[in-house]
Amino acid sequence: MRIALINENSQAAKNAVIYAALKKVADEKGFTVRNYGMYTAEDAAQLTYVQNGILAAVLLNSGAADFVVTGCGTGEGAMLALNSFPGVICGHVETPLDAFTFAQINDGNAVAIPYALGFGWGGDLNLQYIFEKLWSEPFGGGYPKERREPEQRNKKILDGVRAAAFRPLPEILKSLDPELVRGALAGEHFAEYFFEDAKDEKLKDFVKDLLG
Repeated sequence: MRIALINENSQAAKNAVIYAALKKVADEKGFTVRNYGMYTAEDAAQLTYVQNGILAAVLLNSGAADFVVTGCGTGEGAMLALNSFPGVICGHVETPLDAFTFAQINDGNAVAIPYALGFGWGGDLNLQYIFEKLWSEPFGGGYPKERREPEQRNKKILDGVRAAAFRPLPEILKSLDPELVRGALAGEHFAEYFFEDAKDEKLKDFVKDLLG
């Protein structure tokens, strides 16, 4: 599994702490982590939580990432932004229990964490425990276990509703402000990671044209 870490500007200073907690768990699981930044609050490429959604959608729909870890001050804005795009199911995760139940019941591919709420002493440990419980079991296993079948059935229904509700991602991106989209893809290591990892050639060509 390839996990993408994305930070927006208000919580960029925590990137190193988040990355360390995520990398520790990912290494134990044999996963790869790509850190797309922001890396510091002073980065030249400044991401808003709306741009987190654009970047996450590009990464997930292109196959450059299998899962996205993001967030903002409350986690709500990032969650809403990510869920505005096709191919993304993002949960709001504040505790290890949230992480476990989201993975088992909702079987999504992204989480938004509230990095400014309750992030005091032990905040790094809470992040580590969130990531441990998130990937403690294969996704979609159901919770409680006897609810597995109806929960999986509901997930398929939701997937069908979302498929009917969204246009293809390139069409959506073309209808947005080009500078907003370029800004979302302007991170220091975006091109390096994206063009190495992405599998969807149409999206790769779209991004290549967009970035010039």
